[in-house]
Amino acid sequence: MEEIKAASEWARYLAPALAIAVGSIGPGIGIGLLVAKAMEAIGRNPEAADKIRPTMILGIVFIEAIAIYALVVALIVKFV
Repeated sequence: MEEIKAASEWARYLAPALAIAVGSIGPGIGIGLLVAKAMEAIGRNPEAADKIRPTMILGIVFIEAIAIYALVVALIVKFV
């Protein structure tokens, strides 16, 4: 019975950490690719920077929302 309780305590701390770790991998890669492609596009056509930059920032905002969802899920798993 002690072993089950110890495993339960261990899982209680590990689950939120895994939720935020796995949930932030995708947005991190997405933001990196988005910014890389936007900078490449601006480098190829500097006159289009005024059109590319707002679209890039809007995309970053939406991707960050996914990371915030992962944080909320991690907090729910930890405290509920």
